[in-house]
Parts: sequence; structure tokens; C-alpha cells
Amino acid sequence: MTLEFKSSEPLTLGVELELQLVNTRDYNLTRGASDLLAAVAKRKHPGDIKPEITESMIEISTSVCSGPEQVRAELEAIRAVLVEGAAKLNLGVAGGGTHPFQEWSQRRIYDTPRFRHVSELYGYLAKQFTVFGQHVHIGVRSGDEAVRLTHALARYVPHFIALSASSPFAGGADTQFDSSRLNVVNAFPLAGFMPYVADWAEFEHYFGEMQAFGIVESMKDFYWDIRPKPEYGTIEIRVFDTPLTVGRAADLAAYAQALAAGVREDRGWSPHPSQQLVYSYNRFQACRFGFGATTVDPSTREHRPLADEIVVTLTRVAPHAERLGGGEALGRLLNAAAARANDAKRLREVLEKRGSLPDVVRAACAAWHGS
Repeated sequence: MTLEFKSSEPLTLGVELELQLVNTRDYNLTRGASDLLAAVAKRKHPGDIKPEITESMIEISTSVCSGPEQVRAELEAIRAVLVEGAAKLNLGVAGGGTHPFQEWSQRRIYDTPRFRHVSELYGYLAKQFTVFGQHVHIGVRSGDEAVRLTHALARYVPHFIALSASSPFAGGADTQFDSSRLNVVNAFPLAGFMPYVADWAEFEHYFGEMQAFGIVESMKDFYWDIRPKPEYGTIEIRVFDTPLTVGRAADLAAYAQALAAGVREDRGWSPHPSQQLVYSYNRFQACRFGFGATTVDPSTREHRPLADEIVVTLTRVAPHAERLGGGEALGRLLNAAAARANDAKRLREVLEKRGSLPDVVRAACAAWHGS
């Protein structure tokens, strides 16, 4: 079959953030999406604000951006609109990859045909999917370039996980994972990594076969960590937890853009044939231990501290980031990796200091609101 790929300006960015909606009494998740969307419907802002799968979450997205500073500016503008609307409804808005103590059975599916279909297909997993991630889109010229970039960036999925990890708590307990959110995503049958294909023609064949088997209807049915988005002309990185702040979200987009520039301009970034053999192990290490993970280099079979590898790679792509306007962003990420400090650590420190999970959510709201 033919799966048309829309060409985009290379290295342009788009960012989506899934956000928590909580009440301001006990800071539990609440069914606030419909009311908040109505409250902000007539406000002017860049990008988009739209529902997500349950009534306790919303998704915001930027327009097509040239670089991380535009991403930051648009997210700040959207945040201002959301915070004002939420205050009138006694709602709090927060980042973080999971809500620390919500019960999935209390969630209500947002009433759209797509979300009803997902609920009917996946049962209770649809409500458990009330987890919160950041998606970064990177523009590419062609399907062939999308395939190459998807495979090449898979090597850096543990970097993205450790840098963005913000979901240490779930079900009222410390999960001992820095990113427990991805354990929920892993329950879906088409999660993980995109199978190896050599080019877009081979991907079209694969997609056609999956359609013929009745396994998928569209690209939305693939929950891969990184997937091509032919209708946008992008690849979409989906492993980031939603950060606690707009600034960190923009910084993560800057890293993804700089890595993509390195891959695009230097054939030395091509993936190693053994990459898929170590992929799941490295991904688990990053989810479980964050910056404390040890991952396997597919080319040398050497076990290395993930934080050290992130520092080396950030340094390597710094010239690309400088050229694209993300130099300061990478500097902040470099400091975070060197200090082994991500949002999961920050949330644990709040719990240790304040002693309750509602206080953790209150702090997350303050961070997102810019307080």
C-alpha cells in the first residue's frame, strides 16, 4: 500500500505535553478537563489545548517551531492561559509523569469516538493510561529520512528517559523507579521499538501487512517509543515523562533537535546492528535507576554509567545546539546530568521534607505554575 509522507522543514520542532488536573483541596486528580477546556476556549494562545483519554488530563501542543526558544515562549503563553482558567475553577495543573496516589478505577474516559474505541479495545488499561508524557516532533524531508532518524535516535532513548524522569510515585507508594510511567505504556501490545526496516517503502509494506491482519487501523495504533508521523512529516519521540516545568520541556526538545542534527549531518551516527539486542535492557535500566543506570554499548558490549554517557553526548552535540539556538538549554541539561538531578529526585526530596504525597502534588503544581 502507499502511505504518503508529508515533507517538512528539517529539524523543526513541535512539543506536546500531557498535564494533570487536580483539585486544590486534597490534590487528587479530578474530572476537570471539560470545564477547563470550556473556560479557555475563547482565549487567544499559540498552539492547541485539547482533551486526552480521561477527564483528569489535558494535552497542550505548540505550533511548528524553529527552535527551543520558540518552544519555550509558546509553552509559557499556553501556561498563562491555563493557569488563569484553572484558578477560576479551583483546579491545579501539574506536570510529572504519574499522579502519586490516584486510583485508576475512578477515572472517566473523555467522550470522543477515538477514546471510546481505545477504552473498548483495551479495557481497564485505558483508564490506567492516565499517565503524563512529553512528545517531541522533529521535522524531516522524507519517509526515508524518518526511518533513518527513528532507528538512530533509539540509541538515545535511555538519555531521554533519565533526563525527563518524573514519575517515582504511583498508587500511593514509591515505585523505586525514576520513570514508572513507561511501565503502564509497556502493557500495550504495540509498545516498545519500531521493527527494523531499511527505508520508507519497506515501512509501507510492513504497515500494509499489519492493516491486512486487522491489527492496526492507523499510525495512532503504534505506541512505539519513537514513531514516524507521515501526516505531519515528523518523527515523534514519546518516552519523555512530562517535566515539572516549561523550561525543562523546552530544554529536552533542544537536546532532541541537536541529536537529530548530528544524525542528519554525520553518517557516523548510524545505529549499530546489535542495537535492538540491548534496547529493552538499556531502557529498563533508565526507567528503574535514572541517572544511576548502567547501560550496554551495542558496538563495544561495554557496560557504562548512563550519566557519564549523557554528559559525553551532550558535549558532542553542543555545536549543533549552539547553531540551532539551544546552547544554554544543553548547558542546563549537562549540569543536571553531572549532578544526577532529575525531577524524580526533586519529587522524592519534597516527600522527604514535607512528609505527604498531597504536598508533593502541591509542589508540582507550584512548579508548573511558575511559582
